[in-house]
Amino acid sequence: MSAVYKALVIAPDGRHSVATSGTADLDTGRPVLPDGYFRMASTAKTLVATVVLQLVAEGALSLDDTVEHWLPGVVRGNGNDGRSLTIRHLLQHTSGLHDDLPGYSTPQEYDEQRHDVHSSEELVARAMAHAPDFSPGEGWQYSNTGYVLLGTVVQKVTGRSAHAEIEDRILGPLGLDRTRWMGASPSLPRPHSRAYQLFGPGSVVDVTDQIPVGHEHFSWVTTTRDENDFFRALLGGRLLPPRQMAEMKHTVPVSPEFQLFWPGGRYGLGLIERPLSCGGTYWGHEGGDGGYITLNGVTGDGRRSAVVSMSEARGDTSEHVLEQENAAGSLIDHALCPGAPEPREPRRTRAEGLRRIG
Repeated sequence: MSAVYKALVIAPDGRHSVATSGTADLDTGRPVLPDGYFRMASTAKTLVATVVLQLVAEGALSLDDTVEHWLPGVVRGNGNDGRSLTIRHLLQHTSGLHDDLPGYSTPQEYDEQRHDVHSSEELVARAMAHAPDFSPGEGWQYSNTGYVLLGTVVQKVTGRSAHAEIEDRILGPLGLDRTRWMGASPSLPRPHSRAYQLFGPGSVVDVTDQIPVGHEHFSWVTTTRDENDFFRALLGGRLLPPRQMAEMKHTVPVSPEFQLFWPGGRYGLGLIERPLSCGGTYWGHEGGDGGYITLNGVTGDGRRSAVVSMSEARGDTSEHVLEQENAAGSLIDHALCPGAPEPREPRRTRAEGLRRIG
């Protein structure tokens, strides 16, 4: 497999630079388009967290509210207790809830499971079949289940789905018309690169066609431009009042397991803080789902940002996963450091442009 990247960097003066590498379709060899759609995956957690904090600012709920208060009886069994879990715990991955999401690790499993539909209730029930990983607030462990619960809390508080609140509160006001909720659709809007998963030597599978797990709240597609614009608006103070923005940026260290992927990383409320090699830190939230992997970053003032989207996942070994993460992370780091070359007028290149950004 050849590397399949597209990257967009936006400088403080608004100028942007685009670079692409690889092919969008291994069968046809068509080029990667800089404005193509990709699955947002876990980056959508920042959308959910932003809506929750807007509701906090409006007095509709509190970060110290318990999960039991909004979802009575949902978090129960095997030591799980919604009375001891708060909204803050869910947002910051300090709840201790065990993750047990469906997934595939072989081509056969992909073929069998790609169109399975899992409700939020089912996903939460799978987690409740396990004891917590730790007591609330006494550790950090990434929990997709926590954000499934948050999407349900948003619906309970507002009477509307989480995706409808995101559309009205974030996407509409910012004009992000290329960020779309796809529901249980297994496809993406055009144009988009095909998504490929490396399962082992000689086993490269097109995994574009699938229904995302947690589709009820998190089945989003976007583009590098929309993702840049969202994070710039968020860190630039256009979506949250100062008090809630400060809450979002109050971080705790991630677990040793995640330190391998995010060295020096700290997690706020739906937002990751990572150090820059040139000093200081940047903010963002990466995502990965079925061949699509995205890293992003924005400076604390929201003035300089970068998004790197990949449409291949080298998931055959832990070493390859880490290599791919580090390569994309280096691109983000270089683009955000003050010494990085200022982007020129927008243009699309192939490998030459990627090296210029990276």
